[in-house]
Amino acid sequence: MNTYTSFAKKLDTLLGEDRAVKLIVEGFMPLSIERIGTNEDGRDQIAISHTGLQNGDVMFDPEMVFQIRVSGDLKIAEPISFRNDYLGLHQEVYRYNDEGKATHVNTRLKAELKSFARMWFRNLKHQGFFSGQAVRQGLS
Repeated sequence: MNTYTSFAKKLDTLLGEDRAVKLIVEGFMPLSIERIGTNEDGRDQIAISHTGLQNGDVMFDPEMVFQIRVSGDLKIAEPISFRNDYLGLHQEVYRYNDEGKATHVNTRLKAELKSFARMWFRNLKHQGFFSGQAVRQGLS
């Protein structure tokens, strides 16, 4: 749970009060963070991605979506999907039925995304995305 709490704090730090923001650090792919609405369970979602261009098309490298849960003073961010356009890869942790209820969880993927997000946030910190050197552009 501490890891998911840490993810929520990091996403809040990067996004701030904005709905969508792009952060630019010289020498690295731009980083976009956006509140993208709610999932099938009614939980808020935040997407974070590096983007590049290929033949004029925006490509995610990668994009992760986190679902946000709030219980009292506790806020957590759980990674629920992963996408890398250059690899043609899109993975979802949960499957839902027609009523929008989660019916299956891929526990192996859930663990992999948790590990990847931990490493990615550590790299973003070392690259300067959490510091004043990141140029902040509000997108909405």
